[in-house]
Amino acid sequence: MKPTPRNRPNRRNDRKPEKFDPNAPIWLWGTHAVTAALNNPDRRIHRLCATKNAALKLSEVGSLPVQPEDCLPKQIDELLPRDAVHQGMAVLVSPLPELSVEDILDCQRVVVFDQLTDPHNIGAIFRSAAAFGFEAAILQTRNVPPVTGVMAKTAAGAIETVKEVRAVNISRAIDTLKSAGFHAVGLDGGSEIALSDAVSGAPKLAIVIGAEGSGLRQGVASACDQIASIPIQSAMESLNASNAAAIAFYEASRSKS
Repeated sequence: MKPTPRNRPNRRNDRKPEKFDPNAPIWLWGTHAVTAALNNPDRRIHRLCATKNAALKLSEVGSLPVQPEDCLPKQIDELLPRDAVHQGMAVLVSPLPELSVEDILDCQRVVVFDQLTDPHNIGAIFRSAAAFGFEAAILQTRNVPPVTGVMAKTAAGAIETVKEVRAVNISRAIDTLKSAGFHAVGLDGGSEIALSDAVSGAPKLAIVIGAEGSGLRQGVASACDQIASIPIQSAMESLNASNAAAIAFYEASRSKS
């Protein structure tokens, strides 16, 4: 029986969410994420899909590593997860080369994630990190999703400029940073030490951010040199992770200048 409009399956709404396969090529979408990936020499580009108008925007960026495929918006929709706002362009890329903690010891500003798993939060923190001069981010190997299109879209291109490092043990990663001269400051609303005091004068700084609700794990907190808080009004119990990170990055950038 031919499906009627009522019982015809909605392919877009029935589409499965992104699968987390760390080795498979991933689709990135949106103007900032796509242009940043195209401008990153470390990215291997497999396909570039764009509408006519989006292709014109891309041509203004400069020479492209691959020729864009002329697509209708609906054709790009079918390549991406449900509700992806692609702005007329999407690019299929390989994951960036893996980095270790030792690869980023020459950086001056690093953010460390402790059990943060939400791709929107992680993407927003990457964006703030890039805005305030943080050069690298350390995430756990397990229980944290790899970079996805959702994360890249929220990061607005920052996943191409902020180095991503995966570590099995976050406490041990902090110890490695400290041995290279980093001052590690964990965020916790219960601390009596003000963030501005904790980050002041640190030539090499690591900001450690815990998951919303549970905060920093005890072992991770113990690995930090200091635990600091962001003063807020008593009417609010806490800030979400991405907002707290942005404030911490701004405070760190002020102390550096």
